[in-house]
Amino acid sequence: MLDKLKDIQNRFLDVEKSLSDPDEISNPQRLQELSKLHAELSPIVSAYKDYQQLESAIEETESLLSEESDADMVELAQEELDDLKNQMTDLNESIKLLLIPKDPNDEKNVIIEIRAGTGGEEASLFSAEIFRMYTRYAERRNWKVEMLSANATGLKGFKEVVFSIEGKAAFSLLKYEGGIHRVQRIPTTETSGRIHTSAVTVAVLPEAEELDLAIDEATELRIDTYRSSGPGGQSVNTTDSAIRITHLPTGLIVTCQDEKSQHKNRSKAMKILRARLQELKQAELDSERSETRRSMVGSGDRSEKIRTYNFPQSRVTDHRIQFSSYQLESVLDGDLEEFIEQLTTADQAEKLKNESI
Repeated sequence: MLDKLKDIQNRFLDVEKSLSDPDEISNPQRLQELSKLHAELSPIVSAYKDYQQLESAIEETESLLSEESDADMVELAQEELDDLKNQMTDLNESIKLLLIPKDPNDEKNVIIEIRAGTGGEEASLFSAEIFRMYTRYAERRNWKVEMLSANATGLKGFKEVVFSIEGKAAFSLLKYEGGIHRVQRIPTTETSGRIHTSAVTVAVLPEAEELDLAIDEATELRIDTYRSSGPGGQSVNTTDSAIRITHLPTGLIVTCQDEKSQHKNRSKAMKILRARLQELKQAELDSERSETRRSMVGSGDRSEKIRTYNFPQSRVTDHRIQFSSYQLESVLDGDLEEFIEQLTTADQAEKLKNESI
C-alpha cells in the first residue's frame, strides 16, 4: 500500500508541475484532463500526508514510553498511543477505499431505460411508478431530468420510457439500479383480490459525449423521418417530425417522436444512440462487463429479480445484498439513499477482496 501511495504522490507532483506549464495548459482538452486527474489524486495524497504525520506521532509516543519512568506520564502516553493507533486503523481503511480503481463512468450523467416485462398492463403501470421513483430521487438531489422517448399505454403506464438524468456523479449512484424490478400487489384491474407478480426491466447507461465516441454520420447512419403516431398535439400524423436512426455497423435502431420538432427528436435519438454505442464499446474493452446490459435487463422474467416491491407487507427487498426496508411508500417517492449506500458499501467490500492493497 505504501508503494502505491508513493507512486501516486509522485504522479500528483508531476500533474501539478504540468498545470503550471503554459505549453501544457494552452490545450483546453489537456487542461481538462490534468484538472480531472488532479482532483482525483488530491484526496489520496492528502490521506497519505495524514498517514505520514500519524506514523511520525506514533513513533515519537513509543519513544517517549520507552524512556519515561513516571507512572502518570506512562499512563498518559499509553492512552495517547492507543488513540493514535485507532486513528491509524481507521485511516488505513479509508486509504484502501480511496485506492480502489475508480469506474471511469462514475462522474457521467446517465440514461435510464425502463421497459414493462412480465405482467401485461400491471407491468406497464409499475414502469410508470419506477420512472416516477427515479425522477423524485433526481429532484431530491437537484438533478435535471429530460424525457427522451416514451411509449405510453391507455392506463397511464409505460411499455417503455427512456430518459436522461444530469447531475454530479449521477452514474456512480444510479449504476446499481440496473436489473429486474419485481412488484407483488393486487392490481387495480383485478376484481377477485388476488395478488399478482409483475416485473419491469431497468438499464442504466452512462451518457456518452461526442469526445467519447466518434460517429461518421455520413457513412454509419441511416436517418429516416416519418409521421408521429399516438396521443399528442396538432403535429401528430400531420408532419414528418418523428426520427428513426439506424447505426449500420451494429444494427442498433433508435426512434424518437415525442417532440414536434424534427431537430429536437433527432438530437434526443442521437443521445440515446451514443449511450448504447458507448456501452457496447465498453463491453468490448472490458470482458467483465461484456454482458452488462444483457445481465441488467435479462428476459424481463419475474425470477431474474434484483429487487422486490411487496405492497401487502410494505416491504422493499434488494436480493443482491439481502437488505429490506419497510418504507415502501417512501422508497417509491424517491427515498433511495439507504439502498444506494448499502449497495455502494457492498460493492466496495467486494472490490477490496479482489484488490491486493
